[in-house]
Amino acid sequence: MEPVSRITVEATANAPVADVWKAWNTPGDIMKWNTPDPSWHTPSSENDLRVGGKFKNRMEAKDGSFGFDFEGIYDKVELHKEITYTMPNGRTATTLFTSQDGNTYIETTFDAETENDPEFQKQGWQAILDNFVNYVESK
Repeated sequence: MEPVSRITVEATANAPVADVWKAWNTPGDIMKWNTPDPSWHTPSSENDLRVGGKFKNRMEAKDGSFGFDFEGIYDKVELHKEITYTMPNGRTATTLFTSQDGNTYIETTFDAETENDPEFQKQGWQAILDNFVNYVESK
C-alpha cells in the first residue's frame, strides 16, 4: 500500500486563543467562515466537540452545482491546544492552536486524498484557513 502523503497549512490570527477556539468550533461561526472562496458557502453546521463526538459541515457551491458534507469523528480534543479527527474514509486531520503574545498560530496537518492533486488540496485548505483568520480578526 502506498504511504499516505500529509499536507500542512498554517496561519497566525491576531486574536487570543480562546476567541480563535470559539470561532473555530461554534456552528454559527463555522457557517460564516468555512469556505475557500465567495462562490461557496456552508449552509449548515453541526458540532459535538468531544472525543467520540461528530461534526458535519455542509459545503455547497452557491449556484447549486455541487455540494458535499465534510464530516468526521473527534479522536482528541485538548481545550485551546489540539483537535484531531478521523473522516469517514479513514483520513485524519490535526489542528494545533498555539498562543503567541496575544496572537494564535494555527497549524492543520491532514492526510491527502487520492482524487485531487495534493497542491490543489493544500490551496483549498489554506484558502479556508485564511478566510477563518480574516473572519476571527474582524469579530
